[in-house]
Amino acid sequence: MYKGHSITVIIPCLNEEQGIEQVLRKMPEFVDEVIVVDNASVDRTSAVAASFGATVIREEVRGYGRSYKRGFAAAKGDLIVTLDGDHSYPVDALSYLVEAFLHLEVDFLNASRFPVRDGRAMSFKHKFGNLVLSLATSLLYFRWVRDSQSGMWVLRRSILDQMHLESDGMAFSEEIKIEALRHPNVRFGEISILYSSRLGEVKLNPWKDGLYNLFFLFKKRFRQARRTAERKDAFQAKA
Repeated sequence: MYKGHSITVIIPCLNEEQGIEQVLRKMPEFVDEVIVVDNASVDRTSAVAASFGATVIREEVRGYGRSYKRGFAAAKGDLIVTLDGDHSYPVDALSYLVEAFLHLEVDFLNASRFPVRDGRAMSFKHKFGNLVLSLATSLLYFRWVRDSQSGMWVLRRSILDQMHLESDGMAFSEEIKIEALRHPNVRFGEISILYSSRLGEVKLNPWKDGLYNLFFLFKKRFRQARRTAERKDAFQAKA
């Protein structure tokens, strides 16, 4: 518990036996529940996570978004904090993030990796791709987002029922922020964190995933615009 709020940490993993051990070793005592979603790993990720007391859920269908949906369905905490299993996000900053979340009185807090202080943590190619995607998100949804691709967030579990989350892949990270931004009853905030170099193999394909995420942004934006127009037409027809 943290100041009367129960905390669930959700960590999606794909072959992260090296990183997940370091993450779980540093997990703060105030965290009530740790859920590791093993996305069909072929290494010892599940065994390592279980040895540290985490609840391990096996998701055989691979996908970043798919993993999070499984984790969200199982979470019991009032607040959910997300992390990657590669030790790139600062586990020791959880108290700082939750405190900022409560102080800012938001419902969704995005942990921005920018500015990147560790030169080894992100290549120029990844920085440029993140800039393009974040700029596209900001322009399409009329709200500045510094890091639309960050994988570390704090959110109230209760707002998940108000979100329409479709992506099962890497685009889930930007989609959940879009859903938080566009909902009139969800307060969105963003704060910078110290991002570091990952442990283990890199899973992201910068060109393939980056281009798909850009395509997804436009598809979701204009699909929402079409739905809004259809609802307006239906309302006018009834009137």
